Amino acid sequence: MGVKAMLPSYELGFYALVVTCAVLYSGSGIFEASRDSMNRKAFRDGIKPGWHYFGRKMDVADFEWVMWFTSFRNIIVFALSGHVLFGKICSMTVPQHRAVMYMIYGALAVLGSMGLVYLMIILSHCLLLYSVALAKQKWLCYVAGLCCLASFKVEPFGSWQSGFVTGAFDLQDVLFYGGCTFTIMRCMSFALESSEREEGIYSIFDLLKYNFYLPFFFFGPVMTFDQFHAQVSTRELRRKDDEMKSIRVNALLHVGAIVAVDIFFHFFYILTLPSDLKFVNRLSDWSLAGLAYSNLVYDWVKAAVMFGVINTIARLDHLDPPQPPKCITLLYIFAETHFDRGINDWLCKYVYDHIGENHDHILKELVASTATFAITTLWLGPCEVVYIWSLVNCFGLNFELWVQKFFQLGPFAKLEAKLSGAMSRRIRAAFGAVNFWAIVLYNILALNSLEFALLVTKRLLVLGFPVSTLSIWFITYCGVQLIKERERILAIEEEDKSDKAKAE
Repeated sequence: MGVKAMLPSYELGFYALVVTCAVLYSGSGIFEASRDSMNRKAFRDGIKPGWHYFGRKMDVADFEWVMWFTSFRNIIVFALSGHVLFGKICSMTVPQHRAVMYMIYGALAVLGSMGLVYLMIILSHCLLLYSVALAKQKWLCYVAGLCCLASFKVEPFGSWQSGFVTGAFDLQDVLFYGGCTFTIMRCMSFALESSEREEGIYSIFDLLKYNFYLPFFFFGPVMTFDQFHAQVSTRELRRKDDEMKSIRVNALLHVGAIVAVDIFFHFFYILTLPSDLKFVNRLSDWSLAGLAYSNLVYDWVKAAVMFGVINTIARLDHLDPPQPPKCITLLYIFAETHFDRGINDWLCKYVYDHIGENHDHILKELVASTATFAITTLWLGPCEVVYIWSLVNCFGLNFELWVQKFFQLGPFAKLEAKLSGAMSRRIRAAFGAVNFWAIVLYNILALNSLEFALLVTKRLLVLGFPVSTLSIWFITYCGVQLIKERERILAIEEEDKSDKAKAE
């Protein structure tokens, strides 16, 4: 109820004004803190010389972002440009064999960048999981796949395998573990899809074509085998209307996002500030809340840029890859929270939806979410912070269902039925605002540190109560109402499209 309920325009305008003012006020506090802390000794490792003519230094605390645009920049440009050119030639000359050509190029690129031993390690895991797939037993596929994944994520097995790769360069560990773990996820998808195939099993070459598609190899996203196989097997390569225009627009947006982040890092040190808890503790509650929220937004931007660039290349190859994650600003539901849509799609298909079915049964949902976060914990690498992150997010996902079931009980359902759609929407938005901050607080555990997450929680919920707590809750409520308004408009547009399609 209340999904399509409309609120007065003046009410929505008020909400937009409140959110805008709050963001500007919080941003000004972070800007002043960044300016004042530029030359602090504690921040020397995280802040490096930047734009001298503006008198600004740059936040370089995120090693991934720095890696992409310094040491890894030339490799990315060279390897992916070569793939695009190679893929274009293959699509024009031998479209029926383009998957084989992608496999050859990808395998050669892996061989050239990481060496023969690394390639052999990858092939050995592919061969092992292919052999397991021959048995066509799902449980065996899960056990073998998770054991292979654990061999890279649990010590001393990970170090033992990485020790075979000779040589040393800045990106060796990143490329080693990235390529290996994504390979295991792809091999598990292949094995599980093969076990469901009624007629025979897919060939080893189907697995190799799937695994060695270079844009996805080192950093994902994971595209399930059934989707990849169906798309690369298509011989008639046709573009949708305005598809090339959409690809060019997305490419320009990604370039713009990269420039915007670079500018942002010269004026807002959102990644370095949380490293000094004594300094952060002197910030106002508003600035602290903005700092925690900004870290999640940045991580989404980073994921959107990385997967967006890869997806653009995949779309040039006539594939339809997993889309970038949904912006954290538009989230107030745990079920939609993810930073890697490929891994999320994989987990939903093979674990979460498989066990939880329609996600309406409390016990099944508990088992499904527990299994999902157990695999996610192994994927991220078992450690204390990951354990806590998994536990609280698993709790949040189940708590949503518990609350939903509670308010579906007779007395509450009858009470809501008496309310107008607009009032029901307001009540739901109030609960959504609480959920929004639960998502923020739970996820900065993994993005920053346990200490920073505890500091933010204590300041906003204990020391800041009641003024800061209620004020931030109300501002978040206004933001959730704006999100709901966007969802309402999208739902109406989708309904209109559906009606037109039926009429035609």
